[in-house]
Amino acid sequence: MKDATFSSGRLLALYERISDAEDAIHRLRSLVVDLAVRGKLVEQDIRDKPEVFTPSKIGRKTLGSRASKKKLPPSVKPYRLPEMWKWVEIGDQLDLLNGMAFKPSDWAPDGLRIVRIQNLNRQDAPFNYCDLNFARERSLIDNGSFLISWSGTPGTSFGAFIWDRGPAVLNQHIFRCDFKTEAFDPNYLRLAINGRLDEMIEKAHGGVGLQHITKGKLEAMLIGLPPLAEQHRIVAKVDELMALCDKLEQVRAGREAVRDRLTTASLARLTAPDTDAETFQSHARFTLQSLPTLTTRPDQIKTLRQTILNLAVRGKLVAQDEVDEPALELLTRIATGSKRIAKGGAGRSEEDDNSVFPFDRPKGWIWTVVQQILNPEREISYGVIKLGAEPKSGGVPTLRCSDVRPGFIDLSGVRKVNETIEAEYVRTRLYGGEVLVNIRGTLGGVALVPERLKGFNVAREVAVVPIAKEIVPKFVVYLMLSPYFWDHIQSNLRGIAYKGLNLGILRSLPIPLPPLAEQHRIVAKVDALMTLCDQLEASLTTTATTRSKLLNALLHEALEPAVEAADA
Repeated sequence: MKDATFSSGRLLALYERISDAEDAIHRLRSLVVDLAVRGKLVEQDIRDKPEVFTPSKIGRKTLGSRASKKKLPPSVKPYRLPEMWKWVEIGDQLDLLNGMAFKPSDWAPDGLRIVRIQNLNRQDAPFNYCDLNFARERSLIDNGSFLISWSGTPGTSFGAFIWDRGPAVLNQHIFRCDFKTEAFDPNYLRLAINGRLDEMIEKAHGGVGLQHITKGKLEAMLIGLPPLAEQHRIVAKVDELMALCDKLEQVRAGREAVRDRLTTASLARLTAPDTDAETFQSHARFTLQSLPTLTTRPDQIKTLRQTILNLAVRGKLVAQDEVDEPALELLTRIATGSKRIAKGGAGRSEEDDNSVFPFDRPKGWIWTVVQQILNPEREISYGVIKLGAEPKSGGVPTLRCSDVRPGFIDLSGVRKVNETIEAEYVRTRLYGGEVLVNIRGTLGGVALVPERLKGFNVAREVAVVPIAKEIVPKFVVYLMLSPYFWDHIQSNLRGIAYKGLNLGILRSLPIPLPPLAEQHRIVAKVDALMTLCDQLEASLTTTATTRSKLLNALLHEALEPAVEAADA
């Protein structure tokens, strides 16, 4: 037989080829277990003898025979085993004893710990307790107890465990597994069962979130039984390779931490408050040139987008031009003939004190409030309070908070409202050019209304912000998507269970306003940088897909030679 072992050197060589894949180490761990339970991880030894097991006696009852129970059809052998291995059913090796169905009224402030599935998956998960006298003997466990979680969320809850945290009692959905024979080393059996989790999950049934496998199906599942001496060698090899995976994971985490610090530092330099124009431009060039290196994960792209918006609203994204008409004159034109000028003026002049505002405005900018940039003929309003039943025909398309996303309107789920109901909300009927802001429900949505949506309306959780024609509406969208604006929003939300933004607070929120010409330059620059972010995000997605395919191919390649070697 050819050498079918999988050494640390082979694992490292494989890792070097797949290390950039997001789930590389997780997949390597799975490969190690897969090889272990197939007999491909260590060499077989002809001196080992196949296991011959006889049922042991537990109390007065002889276990190991399920002939008295209704047998399920024989399971299909999933793959070929080495010569000295054999397929056995879990039920012929383990007596499965389910935990207790505790109710909250059964809990006690202290006493015996109750082990739930979350206590198996997380060391820091809190325990419930019960009185020792309340616990039934068949559900009691202690160090060394073999457990199988048979219900929960696929991928996180199912599996075999060896308990090591002292006396406790099992909650339902966890089997205490009493050994019927001495054929298995418990540490190897845990690997063998966890190596068949995919089949266990396939046999499970239930809802999308919570699923479970029946006791009968679990008892009928096949696992490979190697000679006991080989089991010990396999466990030792798995421990060795898992320890190596731990080290690789630590190295990778350290590398990502350094990359994160570099990214954070690079972006922080762009928003430093006292950076002069020349230094800022140098930092900006470095950051833009380094984007492909700095951004390797989607969450970093999100941070980059927020930084771009933050720079835009602070006047640091494009240069100011002295020939631009100051924003104060722009705001005065909007207010001319409107009663709003009497409510506090058009804005703060350049001579006014900036200390009450979050940051100094650039030359030509002005601090004002949302109310002062509105269309003088309209007000900020929220829409239809009760949408009613959707009409079978006709109706007015009405945008809800789920339709208003950060930067765009999603029309895939738009519903309609009866014309009679909509007629009472003419004030929020859309014409195009308005800015929509989610004020209740799913917050964070801000979008510009395109002219093609003229005639639509909005629901109560969406505010319509009609922008004055003298203002670039897309600049307002970027302003309202910026971290600066949403920091104000978060600190002004009202309500307990269902938080929302009061329209009066929205109207009075302070905003920095640049000259009209600079608004156009800012929008053009943000558009270009957001396109770059889109391209980086698409590239990351494409790269991740490519890496995933490469990972699958390489893992298959790593497994197949072992299979061929064992079969030779």
